[in-house]
Amino acid sequence: MTFIEFKKHLLDAEITLPKFSKLIKVSEKNIQSYKKKGEVPNPIAVIVVCFVEMKKAGLDYKEIIEKLELTAKTKKGVGFANKSNKSADDSKQN
Repeated sequence: MTFIEFKKHLLDAEITLPKFSKLIKVSEKNIQSYKKKGEVPNPIAVIVVCFVEMKKAGLDYKEIIEKLELTAKTKKGVGFANKSNKSADDSKQN
């Protein structure tokens, strides 16, 4: 699905991109990056089309998704260490 088609589906689902990203717990910046690529990944395409179809069927997809209690993924790894923890680690080494 092209990014333009994705945006049209968002309009059909009556949801903005920021609200969509918040609802599915994916960074808005991450979703905006697909604009440069010209396409959205299949899972994002499936989600937005399902939202449109649920809206057409009179289902409140927002309520359904919120019941899933999704959590945002956090970045892990050496480059993402908390600075306060790093300072504590540095003082332990001295």
